[in-house]
Order: sequence, then C-alpha cells, then structure tokens
Amino acid sequence: MPGAWLILPTYNEAENIGPILRAARAHLRPDDRILVVDDNSPDGTGALADDHAHELPGVDVLHRPEKQGLGRAYLAGFAYALQRGADLVVEMDADFSHDPADLPRLIAAAEERSDLVLGSRYVPGGSVSDWGLLRRLVSRGGSWYARVILGVEVRDLTGGFKCFRRSVLEALDLDAVHAEGYGFQIELTYRTIKAGFRVTEIPIVFRERRVGQSKMNARIALEAVWKVPALRRRHGANLS
Repeated sequence: MPGAWLILPTYNEAENIGPILRAARAHLRPDDRILVVDDNSPDGTGALADDHAHELPGVDVLHRPEKQGLGRAYLAGFAYALQRGADLVVEMDADFSHDPADLPRLIAAAEERSDLVLGSRYVPGGSVSDWGLLRRLVSRGGSWYARVILGVEVRDLTGGFKCFRRSVLEALDLDAVHAEGYGFQIELTYRTIKAGFRVTEIPIVFRERRVGQSKMNARIALEAVWKVPALRRRHGANLS
C-alpha cells in the first residue's frame, strides 16, 4: 500500500510496544502503516505486537528467528515495505527516545522538498535531554568525527530518526550494507549524499528511553569509529 511506512525494530521492548504503537498510530495518516520487526524477543515483544496488530489499524509484524542487529532489522523492514508499495519509509526507535509527535514533520518535509529527512539533535532547535555530560560529549564527538572524515555537512550522522523516499532506497545497494547501530546510520546517510540525493535535517529533541535497557554497547560504538574511514575509502570515489 502506498504512503509512509514506519519501521520499528524491537528486541525486548515489551513495556514499550503497546504505548509506542498507539502513539505512532495517533500521529500517522489513515493510509500510513507501521511495521514492527521483532528479533524473537525473549520477553514476548513479538507476541504482544501481534496482539496490537489485531486491535490497531495498519500495523504489521515481521518476525525474525534471532537477534541479528539493528541494521539487519531495518534492511528487512525496508524490503518488506518496498515490496508493498511504500512511497516513504521512516526509521524510528521503539523506546520513545524519538517523539512520535515529530512524525508528521518528517513525512511532510520528505513529501515537499527532500529525498532523505533526518531528525537532528545538532541543528538549531534540536537538543538532547536526560543525558549526562560524558554521553553528550561522546555523541557530539562521534557525529563530528564522522562528518570530518567523510567530508559532509550533515550535523547528526549517527541519528536514527529518518524518512527516506522510495527512490533513495531503490538506488542504494542495500545488500552491500553490513554495519550495525551508529555505523549503519552513518553509512546509509553517506551513501544517500554521495548518490546525489537531497538530505535535509530538521530539529528534534532526543530523550532517554522511557523504560527498558539500551541495546547500544561499546562494540557497536567502536564499530562506527573504525568503519567510517573504511567507508570513505570504499565508497567515496565509487558513489561520487
């Protein structure tokens, strides 16, 4: 079905899945859809998502057999939505760190003027709440590092609140994307820029997850550090 598809990857989000689905549904248009991509969560998130899919309009659930990482979950969700005619595909966390009330702004910007819209913490009007100084410095430093190494102007390369036009995802070689977490977000945005598409950042307020435990860890953060120079070497010339 055409329109916007919101992709929600989940792993052990039983406490969040119902509230986030209801909140997202309230801010999407009637023809927009939501896809939960669950990696066989031990806490039963997938089964709860199935229950909510029966109650709420326009909700699908894609069950994967095991935890394979954020990047793999998003790629599976992209393929599912594109096969069903999605015009726009939106990434959003399922833990309320991204505000569902911002969905209409991302979708409108993609429909009006941009091929990829980023919900950005680091443009005027954007911010991060509920984080300590160290975490703020690490996040800003990571985005600055990636921006300098890759030579792009985007301020928030590691953010995961995005809206892609269909044409972008169809043009990118998604089968060649193997990064996870921050690295995945950096790589998709960089590939989009190098392919000549227009990227716009709009300000958002990023909040600490409401309940549950973060899936980010040192391995995922370090992956982005070493993959950024490799990304520049591997794709900088090929995609320009």
